Amino acid sequence: MKLATVKIADAPHWGVIEGEMFFDVGSVLQAHYPDLKSAIAAGMAGVAEARAQARATPLQALSFLPVIPNPDKILCVGLNYEMHRQETGRPEVAHPTIFARFANSQIGHMAPILRPKLSNDLDYEGELAVIIGTPGRYIPRAAAMAHIAGYACYNDASVRDFQRHTMQFTPGKNFPDTGAFGPWMMTPDELGPLAELRLQTRLNGEVVQEALFKQMIFDIGTQIDYCSQFTRLEAGDVIVSGTPGGVGAKRNPPLWMKPGDVVEVEIDRLGILRNPVAQEA
Repeated sequence: MKLATVKIADAPHWGVIEGEMFFDVGSVLQAHYPDLKSAIAAGMAGVAEARAQARATPLQALSFLPVIPNPDKILCVGLNYEMHRQETGRPEVAHPTIFARFANSQIGHMAPILRPKLSNDLDYEGELAVIIGTPGRYIPRAAAMAHIAGYACYNDASVRDFQRHTMQFTPGKNFPDTGAFGPWMMTPDELGPLAELRLQTRLNGEVVQEALFKQMIFDIGTQIDYCSQFTRLEAGDVIVSGTPGGVGAKRNPPLWMKPGDVVEVEIDRLGILRNPVAQEA
């Protein structure tokens, strides 16, 4: 199943995507689940039945919002592919590197990523987003995959000079309109095993990042295990699982995103997240 949050007539709606149509399941279940996060928390009960009653809208007639506009937490994993670790010069570590992104920094598919007034050092980071379904604390790696509601494409666009102000990543990772999330999430039963799936980031059609998920240093189960040790994971929480090598900051000369560019994050079987780049007014 593919699920998304969209905007129709300036109002948010959530529902099911089939082919080129959006089925407004959220309107049918509004009294029970006002948003996609609440439906995930309820284990998607009644969603399949409500699909049969839901009004269909062509995708071209709506705009996409972040898959989960209101997660309790967005936890991002840094330096999680060996090529990226090496290009940054960072040492090997025994535990995942974790930082946070704020929900109000996110945008949906086709919304512009904004280059801020304060910097030209705007970089791409194509990643796999993991949406938590079943809450938990101290989740063992062996049980972690059962806590996942779905997966989505993510572009953790970064303002590098602000990221480098200190050893803490947070400022460069939270400028408004930089965290692209979508177009939709896909449930694990539909996406299937992750290991051999390919992630590819393209800037103006040129491949700039590419990796298989089996190349992660810390796999998804390990990420969930570790994150659930220091915080309780809630339904709708998002773990952004790391970016491969090839980031613009480590190229010579650096390859920064600029207004007029188009950046795409594609994951096999899952879809393509596409965003233009614009200048902050």
